Amino acid sequence: MLNNSKKILVTGSDGFIGSHLTEELVKKGYQVKAFVYYNSFNNWGWLDTLPTDIMKNVEIFQGDIRDPNGVKEALKGCDAVFHLAALIAIPFSYHSPDTYVDTNIKGTLNVLQASRALGTQRVLVTSTSEVYGTAQYVPIDEKHPYQGQSPYSATKIGADRLAESFYRSFELPVTIVRPFNTYGPRQSARAVIPTIITQLLAGKEEIKLGSLTPTRDFNFVKDTANGFISIYHSEKTIGQEINIATQKEISIGQLAEELIRQINPNAQIICDEQRLRPEKSEVNRLLGCNKKILKLTDWKPQYTFEEGLRETIEFLRHNMDKYKTDIYNL
Repeated sequence: MLNNSKKILVTGSDGFIGSHLTEELVKKGYQVKAFVYYNSFNNWGWLDTLPTDIMKNVEIFQGDIRDPNGVKEALKGCDAVFHLAALIAIPFSYHSPDTYVDTNIKGTLNVLQASRALGTQRVLVTSTSEVYGTAQYVPIDEKHPYQGQSPYSATKIGADRLAESFYRSFELPVTIVRPFNTYGPRQSARAVIPTIITQLLAGKEEIKLGSLTPTRDFNFVKDTANGFISIYHSEKTIGQEINIATQKEISIGQLAEELIRQINPNAQIICDEQRLRPEKSEVNRLLGCNKKILKLTDWKPQYTFEEGLRETIEFLRHNMDKYKTDIYNL
């Protein structure tokens, strides 16, 4: 068991999962250096919304994950890195694939190279259930074949395999952490749950969605964050790739109907053509196997889907000014 006097670099700490992970690590007594995307506004993303008693224990490093010098500089003095920085929106990857290669593949390579050079003790690389594509069998375990059904998923497959190669070639202590669909407070409007909730809270009677038939395995974000920490705590996870999944699925249509029932029963779902993925790109079924994480760590989900949805709705209700409900967010 690793002790919590360690200093951890969190890349992508200004984002959705990264901000929750940063918060949880501080609460558990870790020293945290937060790698945030440099911008001239000095904006630290969701970290700007965290309580002062959390942020006073966070060291901020502004940089760009695509810059190897900045990544190496950020990693100096850190015992471990949780690498979450990535471009994640699937629709945006259809017309800007180059940026996904630069960020997701080259950015991961920068983290791996710097970690190797500096002798970093643990390297957790964030994957995604999208690397599996549509389920060929369920539940999807870590031996399931990979299928690049979008430029986004293809770059994450590439990043994962680079991470594996650094473990096998250089004995870098890498773990590939693969969350299934995460939801909760602070998620961007490009994801389906905040898309539905914000439209409903804005009083819209017609809820615009893409395909309703795909199923997803949804993790509440605090469970995902604690999954990372539990994986870090276990030496048995080094060299492994590990799903974080609930092993339960719900269709997008069922999800939308439940949220409509909770928020505005008069609303109706309409199909918005621009939100449909190309037919061969749509991932129709994701249902993860969590046997490996339960075996190798002490992680267990603490939130039911209903509890997680309630927290998400409440957060969005009080933060509607941060979401643009009149446009489709890629």
